[in-house]
Amino acid sequence: MTDNKTLDVPTLYIVPTPIGNLGDITQRALDVLSSVDVIAAEDTRHTGRLLSHFNIQTKTFALHDHNEQHKAQALVDKLLSGLSIALVSDAGTPLISDPGYHLVTQCRQAGVKVTPLPGACAVITALSASGLPSDRFSFEGFFPAKSKGRKDKLMEIANVERTCIFYESPHRITDSLQDMLEVLGPDREVVLARELTKTFETIQGLPLGELIDWIEEDSNRKRGEMVLLIHGQREQKDEALPDEALRTLGILNKELPLKRAAAATAEIYNVKKNALYKWGLDNLD
Repeated sequence: MTDNKTLDVPTLYIVPTPIGNLGDITQRALDVLSSVDVIAAEDTRHTGRLLSHFNIQTKTFALHDHNEQHKAQALVDKLLSGLSIALVSDAGTPLISDPGYHLVTQCRQAGVKVTPLPGACAVITALSASGLPSDRFSFEGFFPAKSKGRKDKLMEIANVERTCIFYESPHRITDSLQDMLEVLGPDREVVLARELTKTFETIQGLPLGELIDWIEEDSNRKRGEMVLLIHGQREQKDEALPDEALRTLGILNKELPLKRAAAATAEIYNVKKNALYKWGLDNLD
């Protein structure tokens, strides 16, 4: 066990916590949580239950989305005064769609040592068991709450060849899958990973049209914490785009956002909007 005397240099520790199964916490995480002066927690009550389970007495400090920008400096001041602090979120690795960015940024700007610990992360856990390509992937956070925002985001990633990973909440999963169906089509392979490391862990991958039917068969499949993984566009030879269309796209893009320029050019030349959009991303400034 580490004690306070071994923490000679004031440090902000980034400490992952379990995403479900408490057995996934590391010994190093327990040592740090026991040894620091303060634990900055997204929800002190939630973290309090974790600490109580492991008989850790370290005091906590609330740091969440609504107060982080205001409170981060107070924590930096504590660090500069010689204290060490552990940053935790409710589950998984801090800063991955959780608070902590402002605190870490201010610590680095102030010259405070920041030490990350490896540990649980729903994104990587889901990817490792998904069966989707893992050599190139991107984590896109939560889907936008409104349908238009979701469709715009899906248009952005519709033609990328990497695996794209999103978080989604149970009450929006049906609407999000319907938007995915509209933009990506029924044949795109999608994996739903829910309740990872918990009793009812489920990892199901199907073509999107079939996945929607599968989810609708059982209301329990819409419950719990969810990760959605979308297979990238499979490599294929692009249809040749007319030179005139590319020239027009370039001209319109000087006055319009690329998405609107691609849509207008596609209508004029009767070519695929997504192909124009992808070409524009690769070739236009």
